Amino acid sequence: MDILLSEKNHFQQLVLERYSANKRDLPWRETTDPYKILVSEVMLQQTQVPRVIQKFVRWMELWPTVYDLANAHRADVLREWSGL
Repeated sequence: MDILLSEKNHFQQLVLERYSANKRDLPWRETTDPYKILVSEVMLQQTQVPRVIQKFVRWMELWPTVYDLANAHRADVLREWSGL
């Protein structure tokens, strides 16, 4: 059991080191706001990161909170979502 734990810890350390060396500066990594994180995660399910960056920034300009999004017109939301 100790061997498995040691291997797990080693693997975790390797992943964290790799991330530290190669992480990208992405707008959703600058927040702890659950709404912004959720929007980025859903967008990232559908398209590649470089395209999501532009869409995410625009989305947050238009609807910076879940309340803003809830009050938005459906047609506007769908128009902005297109292309993802």
